[in-house]
Amino acid sequence: MTTELRRRLVVPAKHAGLVLIGFVMLYPVLWMVAGSLRPGDEIFRSPGLVPETLHTQNYTEGWNALTPSFGTYLVNSAVLVLGCIVGNLVSCSMAAYAFARLHFTGKRWWFGIMLGTIMLPIHVIIVPQYVLFSNIGWVNTFLPLIVPKILATDAFFVFLMVQFIRGLPRELDEAARIDGCGHPRIFLRIVLPLMTPALATTTIFTFIWTWNDFFSQLIYLTDPEMYTVPVALRSFVDSTVATSWGSQFAMSVVSLVPIFLAFLVGQRYLVKGIATTGGK
Repeated sequence: MTTELRRRLVVPAKHAGLVLIGFVMLYPVLWMVAGSLRPGDEIFRSPGLVPETLHTQNYTEGWNALTPSFGTYLVNSAVLVLGCIVGNLVSCSMAAYAFARLHFTGKRWWFGIMLGTIMLPIHVIIVPQYVLFSNIGWVNTFLPLIVPKILATDAFFVFLMVQFIRGLPRELDEAARIDGCGHPRIFLRIVLPLMTPALATTTIFTFIWTWNDFFSQLIYLTDPEMYTVPVALRSFVDSTVATSWGSQFAMSVVSLVPIFLAFLVGQRYLVKGIATTGGK
C-alpha cells in the first residue's frame, strides 16, 4: 500500500472517529433539547432525538413555573457574571503586571504562594469565608461572590496573564520609559492593549464558570428573589411533588444559550490566548 493511498484511507477514518466521539459527547445535550420538546409522560420513554410531537408549552410553563419568573434569574446571573468579569479583568491584569514587570522584595515567594492557592479546593475555605461574610452582613447579596474577584483571588487568571506579559518584548517598556512613562502609563497604554487574547480568555472562562457555579451561589443566596440560574434550576426538583422534567429541560436549554453564544463569539480569542505567549 502506497503512502498516498494510506493517507487517503487514514484521514477519512480519523474524521469519522472524531465525528462519532463528538456525537457521543453531545448526545446528552441533544437528548435534553429533544426532551424539552416532548410531553412529560414521553420524555423517558425513548432514547431517540426526534420528538414525535413538538410540545413547546414546556418553555412557557417553565418560564412562569417559579416565582418570580425565570427572566429574573437570568438577570441576576447576568449582573453577577458582569461583576465577576470586571473584577477579574481589572485585578488580575494589575497583579499580573506587578509579578511580570515590577521588582519587589519576596516576589518569587509571593508568586509561589499565589500559585499554591490554585490547589486549595473551595470546600476548604467556604466555611471561614461564610462566617466572615455573615458577620459583616453580606449573606443573601452578590457581594461575597463579586468582591473576592476584585481582590485577584483567581490565581489561574493571574498566572495566565503573567505568562502572557512575560512574552511581550521588554523593549516596548524601555522605549515608553525613555518617553517619560511610568508604570501606570506603560501598563495602560502599552501592555494592556497587547493583552487582548489573555483578557478575552479570562472573560470567557469567568463567564462560563460563574454562570454554571451552583455551590457558592447556593450557599450565599437564600432569598428566591436573588436566585441565579443554577439555583433556580434546582428549584424545579422537589422531593414532595412530581418533578416537571419538561419545564426543567426547557429552562436548562435556555440557560445554555448564553454559554453557547459566548464560546461561539470568543473561541478565536480563547485559542489564541492559551496557545500564544504574547510575542506575536
